[in-house]
Amino acid sequence: MAALTSALDGPRDPRLRHHQRVPARVARSVALPAWVDPGLAMALRGEGVDRLWTHQAQAAEAAWSGTHVVIATGTASGKSLGYLLPALTAAAQGAHAPGGRGATVLYLAPTKALGADQAARIGALAVPGVRHATYDGDTPSDERRWIREHANVVLTNPDLVHHSLLPRHEAWAPFLRALRFVVIDECHAYRGIFGSTVALVLRRLRRVLARYRAAPTFVLASATVAEPAEHASTLIGMAVAPVTDDGSPRAGLDFVLWEPPVVETGGGQRRRSAAAESAGLLASLTGAGVQTLTFVRSRAGVESVAAAAGRAIAVAGGDAGTIAAYRGGYLPEERRELEARLRSGSLRGLAATNALELGIDIHGLDAVVMAGWPGRLASVWQQAGRAGRRGGDALAVLVANDDPLDAYVLDHPEVVFDAPVERTIVNPDNQRLLAGQLCAAAFERPITEADEAIFGPSMEPVLRDLVAAGSLRRRPTGWFWPLDTPPEPASLRAGDKVVAIVEERSGRVIGTVDRSSALLQVHPGAVHLHQGTTYVVTDLDLDDAVAKVVRGDPGWSTIAQSRAAFELAEPRSAAERGDGLRWALGEVIVRSQVVSFQRRLPTGEVIGQHPLSLPAQELRTEGVWWTMDPQALARAGIAPEALPGAAHAAEHAAIGMLPLFAACDRWDIGGVSTAEHPQTGLPTILIYDGFPGGAGYAAYAHTIGDEWLTATREAVGRCDCATGCPRCVMSPKCGNGNNPLDKHGAVRLLEFCAARLRAPGSRATGSRATTMPADGQVGIAG
Repeated sequence: MAALTSALDGPRDPRLRHHQRVPARVARSVALPAWVDPGLAMALRGEGVDRLWTHQAQAAEAAWSGTHVVIATGTASGKSLGYLLPALTAAAQGAHAPGGRGATVLYLAPTKALGADQAARIGALAVPGVRHATYDGDTPSDERRWIREHANVVLTNPDLVHHSLLPRHEAWAPFLRALRFVVIDECHAYRGIFGSTVALVLRRLRRVLARYRAAPTFVLASATVAEPAEHASTLIGMAVAPVTDDGSPRAGLDFVLWEPPVVETGGGQRRRSAAAESAGLLASLTGAGVQTLTFVRSRAGVESVAAAAGRAIAVAGGDAGTIAAYRGGYLPEERRELEARLRSGSLRGLAATNALELGIDIHGLDAVVMAGWPGRLASVWQQAGRAGRRGGDALAVLVANDDPLDAYVLDHPEVVFDAPVERTIVNPDNQRLLAGQLCAAAFERPITEADEAIFGPSMEPVLRDLVAAGSLRRRPTGWFWPLDTPPEPASLRAGDKVVAIVEERSGRVIGTVDRSSALLQVHPGAVHLHQGTTYVVTDLDLDDAVAKVVRGDPGWSTIAQSRAAFELAEPRSAAERGDGLRWALGEVIVRSQVVSFQRRLPTGEVIGQHPLSLPAQELRTEGVWWTMDPQALARAGIAPEALPGAAHAAEHAAIGMLPLFAACDRWDIGGVSTAEHPQTGLPTILIYDGFPGGAGYAAYAHTIGDEWLTATREAVGRCDCATGCPRCVMSPKCGNGNNPLDKHGAVRLLEFCAARLRAPGSRATGSRATTMPADGQVGIAG
């Protein structure tokens, strides 16, 4: 560790706010089970594996006995053997059956890179009788038939199951009849709207398997999550046994909380950004011979960190080519090359989005730097676990952003080191999602009343709505899809539809961006970074899903500005909480429009504001909102003229703090505040899920309001700025340019709300409000 600490300027550096030593863990192992296929056992012994860590053996034994199981242990703990042993043994033994497929295995991964890793692992084992193949959107059509008819281990993703396998399940009939195991890898990635939709796809899979009289064992693997058995059970709709006692060895880890210094800017003093500080650490560590992975939240941030670190390396006389960026939107061949260089060691430093957080098999990393809170505590430990895979001591550095959550973490290290990880939220009862999945299920096989055991009590009300809309037909024997062609498949992922980013002069596709983010990131005039090269967007065509760019660095960055309005439906739950506070949860409609963008110099100085004419967006989702009595607020020291700024600042801070409690990040949620909403007639703050139909984050926030707003009030109150800063009440995604904001008013408003939510007898919920009129109100968007 000496080289690491010296590269960080020593343990007494004032930027080092907290240092925690996570001790090494001694391995606990057992012998390979006697039932493991001899060919597989021989292949493992050839790799030097003749014993299992205890958690691997426990998971493998449970799965082999037919128990649905989830193995939830740390990064690099060898979870894959927990499912490969039973799965490959079954496939190898089944190869002796007539037809050669007495048992088959379906492996599902959330990313192609992870699936490719597992395919390479299975291929390297070369177990006799195991015929594995990857089946995804890139698989040539001439290979697909062979895979359906001959492969006994198929590696794919939930998207293909949804779009191809289930609608055409007859073509997969022999494979499905023999299905012995379904492996769901990195199942903690299935959360929010994506996880809720995948949960419904897995229920459809179970229905189709029942037709073929197949009842496979589900084996799930996860990073450390709260209540893994509950999460896995919600995903597949059946009880799952957990394996959580990690028996693998772990190197010692020095974990550092790091606060960037205050620097002089054109507008005065402010803290250096987490991205800039992380770029400096990346350059220092790699310059000291430490292979380092730096996680950055945004795509643009990844590019800027890699470019800045490369420049620093070059100035010091090193090779800037040993630093690179890795993020979504790169072409597959670019990603594979970067992964190979990182494994080989020729790439010494990498700035990446959380695309490398999942279980891609990257070895040999000495240090991990996280540029800001990754969004969830589970992600903190997942990313930190990337360091130390050589077996030696390792370093993890969490560099604080200037925002309420990161400031709170610096003041409360126990949030990282002593607190349990967050619950992973999945909501398969989301009726908006369920409607589309029921249509798909009815095409695959008519729905009957018995299917309520699979889809839950929301099934029949949704079916009635679908029949009334003409989407399904009701017959005495069930509900039927009325057409010969399948319904148009809905996307599993909120950002699945993408906009291609095309270089105007050459016509070359340089990358992609989620359609939902295109209006904010690649609007006309936007500055876009890709692989360290700067481009300016000249045109955005949403109909053709193309953004045209020209190469060139204008010397500034851009940030989009938007306006929002919201409507409140009748709340599902609402109650008075003490004097002057009403706390509610229900459906909301949020309308937003990107109306302009700012040009900013590297110092942060705004040098121009430019109007945009872009289409408005409407989002029907779920939100938690609260109203406050102005007279009660006045008694608490919040004058009417201070309300807009106080409410806006409180909204920003509450959004920033919610990821500490729910398994989301601030980009999964939104907020709007207004000093007087026409439906309530009162000051109103709304925090909503950023996904159609809701993702469960607002619903969870509704249940933990006192803890959430108490922590938010403390984070804002402890900040030593005078009038508000990014560390407390300014938001990086504010559509109103962080105006107006009243930090001190926000402290008083948050204390007003938290005190009433904490008050005895204030937790009564479930009362119904009268229906509110549906006229919208322009508010201040977070």
